[in-house]
Amino acid sequence: MLEQFTAHITPFGKDRVVRVWLPDGIETARTAYPVLYMFDGHNLFRDEWATYGKCWGLADFLARWEKPVIVVAPECDKEGNNRLIEYAPYDMEIPPCGFVHGRGAELMDWTLGELKPYVDRIYPTIPFREATGVGGSSMGGLMSLFTVLRYNRWFSKAACLSSSFRFCFGQLLEEVEGAEVDADTRVYLSWGSAECGTKEALANATDLNLTLSRALMRKGARTYPYLHVGGAHCEADWEKEVPRFMNYLWRE
Repeated sequence: MLEQFTAHITPFGKDRVVRVWLPDGIETARTAYPVLYMFDGHNLFRDEWATYGKCWGLADFLARWEKPVIVVAPECDKEGNNRLIEYAPYDMEIPPCGFVHGRGAELMDWTLGELKPYVDRIYPTIPFREATGVGGSSMGGLMSLFTVLRYNRWFSKAACLSSSFRFCFGQLLEEVEGAEVDADTRVYLSWGSAECGTKEALANATDLNLTLSRALMRKGARTYPYLHVGGAHCEADWEKEVPRFMNYLWRE
């Protein structure tokens, strides 16, 4: 079932809607559940909430999936370029917006310092890193990789779909090299052939993702690089990947 609450993002001084998927029977179940934190919470569950009228269909998938999991998904800041600022882990140039002062690390510090403790207090969660993941697309995919690297002590899984790696690739590689990555870490990396526009852009996206995959594996992590043939940069195609990344991240 779906519910929501309003959270105050202290470093930004703003209130934000947080969408939450809860497994059926959670009210009476004598068990605890793993948790997946996701970006762009408005685009995941229902078409009427989604920015472009199409969601990931995540609620429909979770309702029939055999593994019960809690999904916690704050909405982004939809005003101007604030989403880019909020989902940028570093200062970077993002054409055509120009220079962006990234506040992604502040967002994740808040997530770990305030949001996660609240979620663990009010829901029957398994609070340990082995049962905690993160996921998103585009800038949310970039943030997911950053999170599983910088905050690997708390997150063991990341789904990174159509990620905006090109804006800060050098910084990401440095992040990988400097990270302490536990061997049980799993990272799903995908990119779509139809979102790249040209053969050169597709080759570049492939190189970025595979280079990061190899760097992660050298650190001991497991990865699943996936070229979504025909995949575009949109919720309808990310929906098609939901069973693939969920089964990879959460399988025994």
